[in-house]
Amino acid sequence: MADIRIRKRKRMRSKDIKSLAEGLREAFGVDIITEDDPVDIAESTDFDLLFVGPDILGMVYEGKPFLTVRGLLKYRPEKRFVTVDMGAVPYVTNGADVMGPGIVDADPDIVEGDLVWIRDVKNMVPIAVGVALRDAAGLVSKDKGKAITTLHNVGDKLWKAGE
Repeated sequence: MADIRIRKRKRMRSKDIKSLAEGLREAFGVDIITEDDPVDIAESTDFDLLFVGPDILGMVYEGKPFLTVRGLLKYRPEKRFVTVDMGAVPYVTNGADVMGPGIVDADPDIVEGDLVWIRDVKNMVPIAVGVALRDAAGLVSKDKGKAITTLHNVGDKLWKAGE
């Protein structure tokens, strides 16, 4: 399991899975998991991880459930996205935070503090997950400075744990 340390993995109860599914549906606008799915939760170094079957498809950061990059690739949500230009992609995939000038589009419902997923403008595929430091209007305004703090990206230890 790569460099990530996973501890205390346990199966979630159906009522907990139901509330988790509602939180994910609210965030992404699509059904992600059902009460019938085998969902485990485990502690890791940075945040709690959600296993759906054998795959790490979600995470819980500061009490908020969200999908990992692998989960985003599997479920293809259409909400909470931030699109960056191709010049930002190499930096974001290496774990850099997203700067304002690199953002070309964002979901208009994003508010400051939301967990968001970052995609590239050419392929529209997820490359990272982070926390928005501005609302949607502030993200697309191209103001200088950090706009999103990156939590997880393609190629990091959490990504490699799923290989």
